[in-house]
Amino acid sequence: MDELTLLIKQEIKKQFRSVRQFAFSVGIAQTTVVSALKNGVSGTGFSTVMKICKALDIQVFDYSIPLVINDNVVTLLKKYNALDKLAEHTVQTVLNVEYERCKADAMKSSKR
Repeated sequence: MDELTLLIKQEIKKQFRSVRQFAFSVGIAQTTVVSALKNGVSGTGFSTVMKICKALDIQVFDYSIPLVINDNVVTLLKKYNALDKLAEHTVQTVLNVEYERCKADAMKSSKR
């Protein structure tokens, strides 16, 4: 299970007596919250995840890392959002492999 889903579970336990109470107080269907916790929030709508995180005071984004969203990034995200699950998995796999390769290259370069 991903880190964000685990954190959400922990915060619901800590701040609320039950998932039912949390869902009612936030205004999200209990079945939606239960599904997100069971299957992971990656399959839950973005606005729902943001609403859950806001209610639990969970910061989703790391604002210390500069983030540039230009036209190329927007186009890439639009294309990614149109993919099916298999294609998403393929893109994530390639991205992870390339990220690790670049990270390793950067570490080698910094040691020189």
